[in-house]
Amino acid sequence: MIKRPRLIEQVRKALRRSRVVALLGPRQCGKTTLAREFLSVGQKNYFDLEDTDDLLRLEDPKSELASLRGLIVIDEIQRKPDLFPLLRVLSDRKPLPSKFLILGSASPALLRQCSESLAGRIETISMSGFSLEEVANRKLGDHWFRGGFPHSFLAASNESSFAWRKQFVQTFLERDVPQMGLNIPAPIFRRFWAMLAHSHGQIWNAADPAASLGVSQPTVRKYLDYLDHLLMVRQLQPWHENLGKRQVKAPKIYVRDTGLLHLLLGIRNKKEFQNHPKRGMSWEGYVIEELFKRAQPDDAYFWATHNRAELDLLFLKNGRKIGFEIKLSDRPGLTPSMRIAVRDLKLERLFVIYPGKNNYGLDKRTEVVSIFDLEKINLLEHSRHGKR
Repeated sequence: MIKRPRLIEQVRKALRRSRVVALLGPRQCGKTTLAREFLSVGQKNYFDLEDTDDLLRLEDPKSELASLRGLIVIDEIQRKPDLFPLLRVLSDRKPLPSKFLILGSASPALLRQCSESLAGRIETISMSGFSLEEVANRKLGDHWFRGGFPHSFLAASNESSFAWRKQFVQTFLERDVPQMGLNIPAPIFRRFWAMLAHSHGQIWNAADPAASLGVSQPTVRKYLDYLDHLLMVRQLQPWHENLGKRQVKAPKIYVRDTGLLHLLLGIRNKKEFQNHPKRGMSWEGYVIEELFKRAQPDDAYFWATHNRAELDLLFLKNGRKIGFEIKLSDRPGLTPSMRIAVRDLKLERLFVIYPGKNNYGLDKRTEVVSIFDLEKINLLEHSRHGKR
């Protein structure tokens, strides 16, 4: 079993601070396994709303939940949205006899219920599949190729991993999406998702997918937002400053899990992957997700101008600006675009992340960092003069 200490500690801290903690992520990413670190399935304080017996226990939810003490876990809470107003009442009791850890396959409706019913009472944690830190550096190749979903990563072979991901996408489109109240035909949504995979790492343009699917541009934007809310796609928004330059104002699109990205691109094995034209963009998205998991920024953006100056990733943390460039090369060097980004954005530091093993400086603010050292270096704790 692969341990997930960073996430476990994050949930522990949130439970100390907040009356209700929501752990949200796509199906099969390991939410239930993580919750078992706090409360075993089968205990009276654990409710799995995909289990008919647990649903029967909650026919009178107020009397059932009000009688319990300590931590209460409610899994797949989106199946019973009428619980949210009750959780507000129960979490306002004084003294407080219990706290709640709620798990959900993120959806627009679920997120809306959390924000509206439990405002000021809830802390939300987003979860995805395994990180490189959790699976160990030596597993980089498999982790990048298969993605982080536990069943995909731990499959006996690449063929078995591909088969699992194919079934996951089919089930997600045919069962999970309709259950979440999204009325989109599965074949159309599958085509749209594949189009996004081919646009992975690129500036979003609604015109081409809208024309191809025969729907309006607002409709495909709605499709994109659905996949974003369901934590399948990341929309990385552009950073704007008054720099006297024409700046890109549309988001960049990334399929969050590289295993799903490779499935949607039709890549079945590592030989096909080795020479695929999207390999570099796949690496960029992979590293971006690893950085999000580790750094937990206050805000994140990319930056690009129409004069081709750009920055792959900009993190804001405690008022500081930290930049990242992501390179799939043996020994990255300092580029004119990097110099422009450091100067124009007034970056405190710029890190160039690559798959090699050595770290080295490029200038006083720019450093090349190995993907294998991310677990040793807190990238956002450098001093303002670049010392560690």
